[in-house]
Amino acid sequence: MADDTTPAGSDPDLGDGPDFDDGVDDDLVGALADVDDELAEARASTLRASLEEYELDEGDYDLLELTEDFPDGQFFLPALPVLAIVGRPNVGKSALVNRILGRREAVVEDVPGVTRDRVSYKAEWAGRRFTLVDTGGWEPDARGIDAAVAAQAEVAIDLADVVLFVVDANVGATATDEHVVRLLRRAKKPVFLAANKVDDTRQEPNAAALWSLGLGEPYPVSALHGRGVADLLDVIMAKMPEVSAVAKQEVGGPRRVAILGRPNVGKSSLLNKAAGEERVVVNELAGTTRDPVDEQIELAGKVWTFVDTAGIRKRVHLQQGADFYASLRTAAALEKAEVAVVVLDVTEPISTQDLRIIDLVLESGRALVLAFNKWDLLDDERRRYLEREIEQDLHHVTWAPRVNISARTGRHLEKLVPALETALDSWDTRIPTGKFNAFLTELVAAHPHPVRGGKQPRILFGTQAATRPPTFVLFTTGFLDPGYRRFIQRRLREVYGFQGTPIITNMRVREKRPRR
Repeated sequence: MADDTTPAGSDPDLGDGPDFDDGVDDDLVGALADVDDELAEARASTLRASLEEYELDEGDYDLLELTEDFPDGQFFLPALPVLAIVGRPNVGKSALVNRILGRREAVVEDVPGVTRDRVSYKAEWAGRRFTLVDTGGWEPDARGIDAAVAAQAEVAIDLADVVLFVVDANVGATATDEHVVRLLRRAKKPVFLAANKVDDTRQEPNAAALWSLGLGEPYPVSALHGRGVADLLDVIMAKMPEVSAVAKQEVGGPRRVAILGRPNVGKSSLLNKAAGEERVVVNELAGTTRDPVDEQIELAGKVWTFVDTAGIRKRVHLQQGADFYASLRTAAALEKAEVAVVVLDVTEPISTQDLRIIDLVLESGRALVLAFNKWDLLDDERRRYLEREIEQDLHHVTWAPRVNISARTGRHLEKLVPALETALDSWDTRIPTGKFNAFLTELVAAHPHPVRGGKQPRILFGTQAATRPPTFVLFTTGFLDPGYRRFIQRRLREVYGFQGTPIITNMRVREKRPRR
């Protein structure tokens, strides 16, 4: 027996081999309309029973016993309390974030200012779940991008329930630290003072000197070695509210949207315009966003979780430092997302980078929406070239909804919502086993698989094994040509939609049991 199973997350639309050319028009939708649910189920049961004549393994039986229903399991969660970590640049805020999370999430590099946006992570300590917000270093009288970073830190303080102020104990209190203290006092939030870089008892007097800041007891910690962090978290948890007074309520699941695209195509501008405020640092310098930024945003009356990701660059192995880790986390953010909005700059030709990002979405099995940004800058000549590029380069994702927008002006941004909803509905779609087998029966009767080497493989039975993305398993007597499998997928889209989602088709080639 042999399996031809398409790797999880891959899209067979990208497979090799010529497409199956049926060359005949049919009325598949009309033929299926004549098959009611009761008849479809009866036919499917007969086909299922006929599989017993073939050699099936334990995995086959497990698959066939899957229930028809895939409940979404929607539920409501209270808004998690928010702990914001602030401080001047290079005092070790991101290292402390990683220590609290117990994993490498925040970008850490021995260069000031690596973290530029406020970045949220889900954290847990002593059975308490909370949101941890990492911020860019705060500098008074900052200019340019540093000013935007400082503004982000101020917003993070406003939107926090508790603030953790990090100071480098070995440097001592600086004029910048004094400015941050005044900022914190105005916010009137519970504030804890972490005296970082106290790696052993010899450096503890340095921490004691920070009483002078007037924020109460300084807690000596070493983010690098973990020293004192547990004790500090115990104290913070005692002051942390059970439910956030400032965070939006999480509705067990706002759908998660990853915003992807090569650097400087307008991803952060899109997020800011959707949110109606400056959530993410926007600067003409390409690659400004380093960390994925999770933000809950209300659009068209619904709450969405948007993840603005670091721009994916060419040749990951040539990237240095922070950009390298940011690219790794971009892929991780996509794994946590449900639908990806790939932003394309219409003023520039569709590039190999753009296509690589789209392929990354297809490999992950996430739903897909294409956002053509800077549409307001498009002239007639460039429009003609763009349509030709779309036809040539994006032919494998013609099923993805297209939205023409201007992130800068907000033009047509509202069209993103129906596109996202369509893609997610398709991603969640499940076809009952009876209907799917009726579809296969009618399709194969009208367009049988070509004979190859004197043999003609037959489809014995089919079932949808999973949603998110829709994944179909075909039990067959032989291998189906890639072109024929693409033909099945095209007809599935014509009949059932599936706009905005990849479709995965797996084959299980099975032989008849030997007669006794």
